[in-house]
Amino acid sequence: MPTHILFDFFGTLVDYDARRTAQGFPRTHAELVGLGAGVSYAEFLAGWDRAFAGFDLGSAAGDHEFSMTQVGTAYLAEVLGRRPAAGEVDAFIRLYLAEWSAGVTYPDGVVPLVRSLSRVYRLAVVTNTHQPDLVPGHLAAMGILDAMDAVVTSVEVGRRKPHPAIYAAAVERLGIEPGAAVFVGDTYTADFAGPERFGMTAYLIDPSGRADVPADRRLRSVHDLPEAMRRP
Repeated sequence: MPTHILFDFFGTLVDYDARRTAQGFPRTHAELVGLGAGVSYAEFLAGWDRAFAGFDLGSAAGDHEFSMTQVGTAYLAEVLGRRPAAGEVDAFIRLYLAEWSAGVTYPDGVVPLVRSLSRVYRLAVVTNTHQPDLVPGHLAAMGILDAMDAVVTSVEVGRRKPHPAIYAAAVERLGIEPGAAVFVGDTYTADFAGPERFGMTAYLIDPSGRADVPADRRLRSVHDLPEAMRRP
């Protein structure tokens, strides 16, 4: 009988657009120009995407995680032609994340679902993210940060899902064995295969049935989880 539920965050508890430059970023671009960068808005979007892609490529082999500070420092150094000050990097990142977060939406019914589950199970979020305070900030805005016994982020662990280190950090923080937890998320490798290899029971949000998972572990949305967990 599981005692804990570990949630993925993006695509599981909130909806979002995974593209890094899907939103409008006029304030971020204005900040960049104010720092002395002679780049157009289109050049900013393309260059920011390239900077992230370079870090992703370097991290892919070992599931290493990088921070927004690292990619922001590298990008600003490129477009400014000098090493940016820490305050400049922080201001740039804060503006970017504020504008990007405008595209994160909180689906109806998730808050009461989490509250209901928290009366029966201990809950945690285990998420890939480049900014340690981004997910806790959204959970606080949703009003459910206090329902989580832990928020474990890849940038703080240094490894992203599906590396076992992030699941190990979660169960260590919660003081449990892997078999005491179920994991639920929307990405097969990170949220199903990885947790299963680590010894957890995983449920995958896969409404179109594309992934090769047992039928009783496939969810249309996170709202199907309580019923799925009640099945023998």
